[in-house]
Amino acid sequence: MDTVERGVANDPRPDAGLGRLSQDQHDLRLGSTEKGSRAQEDLESGQDIGANYNPPPPNSADSKNETPNGPPPPIKGLSWLDRLLVVWIILAMAIGIIIGNLAPSVGPALQQGEFIGVSAPIAVGLLVMMFPILCKVRFETLHLLLRTKELWKQIAISFVINWILAPFFMVALAWAFLPDRQELRDGLIFVGVARCIAMVLIWTDLAGGDGDYCAVLVAFNSILQIVLFAPFAVFYVQVVSGDPSPTGGSQGELYSKAATSVAVFLGIPLGAAIVARLTLRPLLGEHNYQHYFIRFIGPWSLIGLIYTIIVLFASQGAHVVNQITSVLRVCAPLVVYFLAIFPLTAYMMYRTGFGYKVSCTQSFTAASNNFELAIAVVTAVYGAGSQEALAATVGPLIEVPVLVALVYVIKWFRKWKGWGEL
Repeated sequence: MDTVERGVANDPRPDAGLGRLSQDQHDLRLGSTEKGSRAQEDLESGQDIGANYNPPPPNSADSKNETPNGPPPPIKGLSWLDRLLVVWIILAMAIGIIIGNLAPSVGPALQQGEFIGVSAPIAVGLLVMMFPILCKVRFETLHLLLRTKELWKQIAISFVINWILAPFFMVALAWAFLPDRQELRDGLIFVGVARCIAMVLIWTDLAGGDGDYCAVLVAFNSILQIVLFAPFAVFYVQVVSGDPSPTGGSQGELYSKAATSVAVFLGIPLGAAIVARLTLRPLLGEHNYQHYFIRFIGPWSLIGLIYTIIVLFASQGAHVVNQITSVLRVCAPLVVYFLAIFPLTAYMMYRTGFGYKVSCTQSFTAASNNFELAIAVVTAVYGAGSQEALAATVGPLIEVPVLVALVYVIKWFRKWKGWGEL
């Protein structure tokens, strides 16, 4: 649940959380010196200063994150479903393996009925897990890109980090750790190209980052993935790495399959989410949309992910039992990726003079990946039983615990350096 959702859920006012993002909230608090005096003037005049609320500096008590005994552990900011995400994924893998081994006929049955090259049971799971995530994205905030020069600057920085540096770094790690395993390497590359549009909202909120900027960035990346995912995947897999297409065809064949998969498994949920958000929010009101609709459909993303993993591993049957070594080999570059790209981004932002909140958001966005989309595309392109699909499935196993740990790290660094808003 992101910052806005939590505020709405905890605010008893029927008109709470109308989603109107003021200029003060979106100037990224870079060089803004008059906000404290403005809030004081509002207080003295009896006006509601909620819209212009400026969070306190790191060393002061914060009503959201502080308690009389100090700040609560970031892990407690997660719902119990999110806290145990790694456990659910491991259980789903185990259940799938058990089903595939005890009932060998299940695997072929799950491959019946194809939809753009993906079996119908898997296609259903892929679509279900994407829709709730995208319904949380505030697409109505995209117009803010046209207002603030500082926001455009941050978008440009984010584009360079997320779409050029981070994928290239993942390619380098894939080659360094898996030079002899093309299939696993390609699966990792697809994970690197899929930029995060979901969990980054949670990490940013837990670390006290700029939730408003994060919402705009997530909406921006959602649109970019429709356009850039397929060409970037082809570029890094076939041009940079020189790996052949799944069937030995041309670059155009891989591009066609990847673009079709993105159009279906991201485009359909994205279109449905935009329609749902732009119609249901005015109809239900922001409070009811966030408090009831989002809370109702939210768990379905995890259900879809767990269901998809069970079907993927059940489809592979006994074959996956022999892949423990492959799983461990994929884990290594992922751990290095998260532990390198995050602190490098945070330190670069710190050294160049940006405030904590926007730097925190940039760092978590750079280190996070849209593993749901990666799983969907590699399954459609390479098949459910492929090594590429196995590599993509390992992604959330590593990402979730590592990024929870990094929430602690960046909050400690903030306190150590007295890193506030500049």
